[in-house]
Amino acid sequence: MHKILPLSLLILLFTNQISFSQEDTVEDLFDKPATAKEKNIWNYFTYDMGNVFAGVGFAYSRPLHWQGDDFLRLGGVAAGTTGLFLLDDEIRHNFLSHKDDVPDVLLSYGRYAGAPQNNYGLTGAIYLTGLVTKNEKLRRTGVLMISAATAAGFLQQLSKTLVGRARPGAGFGNHHFKPNGGSAAYRSFPSGHAVLTFTTSYAIAKQFDNKWVKGGIIAVGLIPGLSRIYEEAHWASDVALSWAMSAFIVEAIDKYLDRKYDQKYNPDEDGMAMKKSDFEWNLTFGGNQLGVVFQF
Repeated sequence: MHKILPLSLLILLFTNQISFSQEDTVEDLFDKPATAKEKNIWNYFTYDMGNVFAGVGFAYSRPLHWQGDDFLRLGGVAAGTTGLFLLDDEIRHNFLSHKDDVPDVLLSYGRYAGAPQNNYGLTGAIYLTGLVTKNEKLRRTGVLMISAATAAGFLQQLSKTLVGRARPGAGFGNHHFKPNGGSAAYRSFPSGHAVLTFTTSYAIAKQFDNKWVKGGIIAVGLIPGLSRIYEEAHWASDVALSWAMSAFIVEAIDKYLDRKYDQKYNPDEDGMAMKKSDFEWNLTFGGNQLGVVFQF
């Protein structure tokens, strides 16, 4: 049981970064362009980059403002990830048993989409398109994607070093840790590919109200994380926590951006953005099967 402790502590550290409850905000770094003269590309750019920076800080400050529902989410993520941790070896063997049946194109997509340069290339293209066309919805989407990827990416890079969990392919088993291990073999927890791609897909999915569209976009974002399990680069618990962390960070930063942009995602009948996140995930068992259920 003592080997589970580092993982559980990191779950608390990660999920402590996010809150969905508070209405306070970070100080503006730049004034929002208001007059026709001010509404130019440069002023939009400086305003947006200020919101990228402030959005990261907003996500990191959420533990200071937690309320009851936030602690319930923390408990759910901690319990679910710990459950997967206990079953990591079994899940790994199950994945490897049918790896040959997985189309190579999916594995290749997982490697390509999760590479930082490709992911930031996509987010940058979306933002620049919105900037050049002065489309606030695209600008806001780009700001959300860039700030969320930055916040989540920094946390996962830091944790990889501090925790030093051995990768499945290293052959040490799922209970082996070497904090500050340094080598690539001890950088399993969490998954950078899963963090970046799910952050991007979840942010894009928020633009749509149709749950089938949302589900399709999010499903595409799950592929890189699953591919990393097949390739023995990460354990299932690494990937699942990466997904949860990404979704929580996107929700927190999006809440901040609601106060900075007139364009709201999926407004209600009164034209106000819906504040409550309905993202949840749970570990489920049935017969000889194990599953992770996302509800959005």
